[in-house]
This record gives sequence, C-alpha cells and structure tokens, in this order.
Amino acid sequence: MGRAKATKEAPGSQEEQGLPKWAEDEIKSVQFGKPEVITRTGYILDIYEKDFKVDMQVYEPMPDGRTIVEGLDVPKTMKISEFMKGFVYEFKVNVFTGPLSDKLVELLKTKFSLDMKAIYRFELKELQLMDVESDLPAASSSSEEEGDE
Repeated sequence: MGRAKATKEAPGSQEEQGLPKWAEDEIKSVQFGKPEVITRTGYILDIYEKDFKVDMQVYEPMPDGRTIVEGLDVPKTMKISEFMKGFVYEFKVNVFTGPLSDKLVELLKTKFSLDMKAIYRFELKELQLMDVESDLPAASSSSEEEGDE
C-alpha cells in the first residue's frame, strides 16, 4: 500500500519542520536501562551551580563518540561549589542508554542523515582531582632547603 500524504496542519507545524508526532513521543518517553559506570579523564568547561550541572571535556570519547558533554547532571550530594574549571579530573560517570525503535532509527537516518540508535543520559557519580604536576621535577622548595645547609 502506498504512503498516504500527511494532512497538513497549521503552517509551521511540527509535521512540516521537524519530527513526526509519533517520533517525538517516542523520544520523550524513551526508557533508560540500568546505568553503566565509565571512567574518563578530562576537565570541567563550565559549572551551573543552581541547576547542579556541568559541561565537561574528556580525553577519551564517551560511548556515543562525543568528547564534550554539556549539561552533565551532578548529584545534589556533591559540593558543586568546590568544582574547579580547567583542572584535570578523573570522572566516574553513570551512562544511561535508551534504545530507539528500528522505525525511528530509519527515519533519523533517511530524513535527517543522523546515525543514531539510542539516546544517552549522563550523570556524574564521582570525581577526583588529578595530581598532574607530580610528574614534574622536584619543586624548588627542596633545592632551597639544600642551599641553607
């Protein structure tokens, strides 16, 4: 059976410009599975204290291939006010994956040239400030002590 032409809604409707309603509904109601915990090193780009979110850049890609994560959820139990931008951290991140239906995967591929099989949600589990300067030669304070003798 051939495809029936979609009835036009008001000009500028979702049907004309973006995703069909069924696809939008599926994305909004995606079911995330149990989290997988991954460890990455990187640094904080921006901190949103009021929203308990951060933007971060990691050296090793996330499971979906990105190296910049915007709006990473931070548990309210963490002291976000103590986070520092630009310092190297080891992040432990909960990765929640919500698979998409084959029909939606095909729509995204054909209509939007988007190769996407799942939606990912990231939540910070732990972070540890890395001591990257410890690899440098001994600090000058030890040479000062030697000079005093």
